[in-house]
Amino acid sequence: MASETHMPVPVCLIENTPARGLVVRPEALQVLSKITQPVVVVAITGLYRTGKSYLMNRLAGQRRGFSLGSTVQSHTKGIWMWCVPHPCRPGHTLVLLDTEGLGDVEKNDTWIFVLTILLSSTLIYNSRGTIDQLAMDQLQYPWWDSSTRDSEDELDDSEKFVLFFPTLIWAVRDFTLHLKKDGKEISEDEYLEEALKLKAGKGMIQETQRYNQPRECIRQFFPDRKCFVFEQPASRKDLVRLEDLQDDEINPEFQQQVEKFCSHIWEKSPPKTIPGGHIITGNLLGKLATTYVETIRSGAVPCLESAVLALAEIENAAAVKEAVTLYQDLMAQRAKLPTENIQELLELHSQCEQEALELFMARAFKDGICHFQSQVEAVKAKFCKDNEQASYEKCKAALGDLSQDLEKRISDGVYSVSGGYELFKEDQQALVEKYWELPGKGVKADAVLQEFLQSRKTLAKSILNTDRSLTEKDRELKSTFWAGETGTTGLLGQEQHERAEQERAVQRQKEAEERQKLEDQLRSWEKHVLQLRKKLENCSEKQLKEQQKMIRHKSKVPSGRVQVPRCG
Repeated sequence: MASETHMPVPVCLIENTPARGLVVRPEALQVLSKITQPVVVVAITGLYRTGKSYLMNRLAGQRRGFSLGSTVQSHTKGIWMWCVPHPCRPGHTLVLLDTEGLGDVEKNDTWIFVLTILLSSTLIYNSRGTIDQLAMDQLQYPWWDSSTRDSEDELDDSEKFVLFFPTLIWAVRDFTLHLKKDGKEISEDEYLEEALKLKAGKGMIQETQRYNQPRECIRQFFPDRKCFVFEQPASRKDLVRLEDLQDDEINPEFQQQVEKFCSHIWEKSPPKTIPGGHIITGNLLGKLATTYVETIRSGAVPCLESAVLALAEIENAAAVKEAVTLYQDLMAQRAKLPTENIQELLELHSQCEQEALELFMARAFKDGICHFQSQVEAVKAKFCKDNEQASYEKCKAALGDLSQDLEKRISDGVYSVSGGYELFKEDQQALVEKYWELPGKGVKADAVLQEFLQSRKTLAKSILNTDRSLTEKDRELKSTFWAGETGTTGLLGQEQHERAEQERAVQRQKEAEERQKLEDQLRSWEKHVLQLRKKLENCSEKQLKEQQKMIRHKSKVPSGRVQVPRCG
């Protein structure tokens, strides 16, 4: 979304439905996905029918937008969103969140309040009248219940929780008191701090505990806080049409207070961040909202009355998801499967886990490290399994390629001879040596090789049996040939064999001499033809004709000479 454009009207970001509970609306996510700028998220909460929507419309620079409503029933079901260009921060978008009122008997306030805290950078609490015990209890109700509080643990962790809490602005509507103490004028902020003071003593008096508890929570969890008071904007009969009133029909004091309030919000409200210093854009805000709602809907967070505990659970779940996703992405980028050995994969795992853990620790709080570690271990186990599978497939393919020649020699019967088994073993050993020379086989290299050799055992045994059978037959034939039935016959056979060998040697000698003679004749003929060619090249046309005549008159060539072909 470009900075010079904005939404013409608000849209529902998180709908609170009776049937499905909390649902993130896709049209709102689509709007946020286009906002790449940092966002300043200002949300408002408080009792329904206290004029929250009017203040949010003014922050948007408009009179209309968020529905004001004029009946007892709350108009805002869930959380509505309005994105506008930030009036004081160039390059930023102002995201306004209007929440349904607290105290509506038709719904559960806890999750709406938790999501408001998680998504906003500034939280406006809108109350009416004065800051009294009733106002404190109304703020305390959705997020701090003494029945869920385990000793002082949550307060002891306040420094960590503060990282997740927005700036608090307390807006007191229809304020009727004079800002004075002991006869001296005090500021709105001083009025708030006076109202938040604790009663002395830490005894077991129930009344004191009830008084101090909400104040103690606000002081610790909202260290950055401010107060604005507003007079009644118009007469009671005109309040129902407040958005239609002209400026001269609205209380001037109220108008000045609203302008002061808006200026402060615009100038002082910080951009939305999450622990670790990560600045949130509109696109990321939509993803945060989706993650938080999915966590609530999945049942991963118990339905707690204490929003503080729920906030911890939801934020930890989101932190775990983000950190585990980072670990998975880092492993996928850096792990070249298969690794040469398991140690290489484990070292890479340690590096990626450490980076993911740093991200998790920067964002999470309370107890969440065990859940993070268990999920990382599950992802690591899958990488180890994938690593083994990649190694297995690569080694199987390598042995398949290397064994092609061996398989062909087997099918051709190369080893089906006497001595074939030794030849087979030599060829198979050569294959194994080539296999071990191949790089990048991975952790299953030896196991796959043993599986391959085991699968060849039956074949090797068959070749060995054939070898033995043929070798035995050769021995029998030689024995019969050389020994015969008696020793004399054996000697006679040997003499005949030697004589036959001598005759074959003489025959081979004769053939060699004849071959040599023919080769000599051929060389003589080639030499004579070469001489004739040289003469023919040098003679004139007349000499050539005379030479041809002479050749034609010759009836035959002298003995031992080759007849010369005619030149013409």
